[in-house]
Amino acid sequence: MNRDEKKTEKEIEEKENEKLEEYGQMTLEDNQNKRKIHLLSIIGEVEGHENSPSNSKTTKYDHVLPQLAALEDDDKVEGMLVLLNTSGGDVDAGLAIAEMIASLSMPTVSLVLGGSHSIGVPLAVSTDYSFIVPTGTMMVHPVRMTGMVIGASQTYEYFEMIQDRIISFVSGHSDIEYDQVKRLMLNTEMLTRDLGTVLVGKEAVDQGLIDEVGGIREALTKLHQLIDQKNGQ
Repeated sequence: MNRDEKKTEKEIEEKENEKLEEYGQMTLEDNQNKRKIHLLSIIGEVEGHENSPSNSKTTKYDHVLPQLAALEDDDKVEGMLVLLNTSGGDVDAGLAIAEMIASLSMPTVSLVLGGSHSIGVPLAVSTDYSFIVPTGTMMVHPVRMTGMVIGASQTYEYFEMIQDRIISFVSGHSDIEYDQVKRLMLNTEMLTRDLGTVLVGKEAVDQGLIDEVGGIREALTKLHQLIDQKNGQ
C-alpha cells in the first residue's frame, strides 16, 4: 500500500470514528459477503425541537433524519441495524424517526438492549424485524403532560390524539392488537406512581411487540437473511 492509499484509508477511518462519536452511527462492511450495513444507535433521550440538558445523553432527530434520507439515496447500503437503549423523549421527534425507518426500502432490523421505553417502543417496532435481549425492558405508558396545561376538554382530546398516533403505529408495525397496546398503556397495577406496563425480554415477545429474543449475533444473522431474500438469493 503506497503513501496516498494509506492516507486515504486513515482519512476514511477518522471520518467513521467522528461519525460514531458524534451521531452513534457507523458502517459495517468487513463481513464475509462484504455487505455494507449501516448501524444506527438510538441512545439516551430522543431530543426534539427543544435542547436537552448538556449533561444528558441524547439522540438528536435533526441529525438522524438527514442521515436516513442519505441512506435511502445510497445504492451501496444494503441494510440497517438499529440498536436501542433509550428512556424515550420527544413524541413527535420519535415518531418522525420511526416513520422514516419504516419507510426505508432496504431491510432493517432492531435490537433492544438495556431498554426501549415510551417513544422507544414505536422506534423498536419500526423495522422489518425486531429483537430484544433477555434482560431488555420496554415500558408502555400514556403520554405525559409537562409544563403549563390548559384545563379544557380540547387539551385532553389533543393528548388522546397523540396517544392514538402512538398506539396505531405500534399495532400497525407489530403483532399486537390496538386494544392490547391501550390496555398495557393504561395498566394501573404495575407502576405505583404511574400508569403503564414494563415488559422484560420474552414478555415483550409474548405480547407481540417484539418478534424474537436474541442478541447481536441473531440480529445480524437475520439482517443478512433479509438482504438475501431481497436480492433473490
